[in-house]
Amino acid sequence: MIVAGEASGDIYGADLVNETLKLAPDLHFFGIGGARMCEAGVEILVDSSDMAVVGLVEVIKHFDVISSAFLKLKKIVLNESPDLLILIDYPGFNLRLAKVAKKAGVKVLYYISPQIWAWRQGRVKKIARLVDHMAVILPFEAPFYQKAGVPVTFVGHPMLDLVKVALNRFDAAASFNLDPSRKIVGLFPGSRRNEIERLLPVIIAAAGKLKERFPDIQFILPLASTLQSDDIVPLLAAANINATITRERIHDMIRACDAVISVSGTVTLEIALVGTPMVIIYKLSPLTYQLAKRLVKIDNIGLCNIVAGETVVRELIQEQANPTAIAAEIEMLLTDTAYHAAIEQKLGEVRAKLGRGGASAHVARLALALCGISDEMHEGLPEAPQ
Repeated sequence: MIVAGEASGDIYGADLVNETLKLAPDLHFFGIGGARMCEAGVEILVDSSDMAVVGLVEVIKHFDVISSAFLKLKKIVLNESPDLLILIDYPGFNLRLAKVAKKAGVKVLYYISPQIWAWRQGRVKKIARLVDHMAVILPFEAPFYQKAGVPVTFVGHPMLDLVKVALNRFDAAASFNLDPSRKIVGLFPGSRRNEIERLLPVIIAAAGKLKERFPDIQFILPLASTLQSDDIVPLLAAANINATITRERIHDMIRACDAVISVSGTVTLEIALVGTPMVIIYKLSPLTYQLAKRLVKIDNIGLCNIVAGETVVRELIQEQANPTAIAAEIEMLLTDTAYHAAIEQKLGEVRAKLGRGGASAHVARLALALCGISDEMHEGLPEAPQ
């Protein structure tokens, strides 16, 4: 059983399933995921697009859907006892399911740590009781779990294998029928519907201000697998903003951009690995934000900034995430070449901190080991990052 409750987890889960099936083709995967995991051969019992929400208030609104999914998987764990439960991030749901698995004697591999090092660090004790092995993707996470006595392996970041761009900016832009001689800005509104509702109007308003400043500016927008074009197009049309919308070749799309407006999330790390400067924005409901302010123990929310250990790209949160401030930061990135180049250099350093690649292949080995499948099948795979 494999559970990925969000779009990024669907990508990582699909890659992990593909790598595991190379070694053990007869395995059967089932659980929660999206289009990518379905394509990889996972039997999808619950679509992850119905599960992808952030924040206390938002989770309450989707309680019936999430609760129904949990009860469905709980019944299967108890009645069918899968050989292994693989959990990908999504801690509120997955740690509850891990508790069920532990009682049922089902081994648990947790891939991609909940960000408990950022808030609610006390949950590491719960993880130590419920998880047989943690596979972490950020270098500072391994010592955190080792200190708590949790079996852990730093596998490197899976995005290193997924972010591959062969095109230069000129060719990347042309491949999307964009004019490389004109400014190109990426609009990355996220993968969750509540993010679209809260942040896409702000991003579009910022795009309108940029259009006033740069009349020939071009916009490009990636459509996540959890969303439909109807979630996006009417809002763009109402604001008279033309944008190229695509689900394909997101990393070539990022390379085509001079700068990106992005909501906080895994995509900010993808943008960083391509090396395109950006501004990160985020808004939560007022109640969720006030709770987060009291609980979160880190200074940044953007993954690229967290890995860097400093604010490499600007973050605009809550009231700061307004069209005027967003447009002003993007204008600086488009006009100040020294500022743009300095950020590009820092983003290159972020990439160097994330390992050597091969994360999914290594997690596949961990999964098979927990299932008791022979290590003879693992020969020839890349070594795990140290």
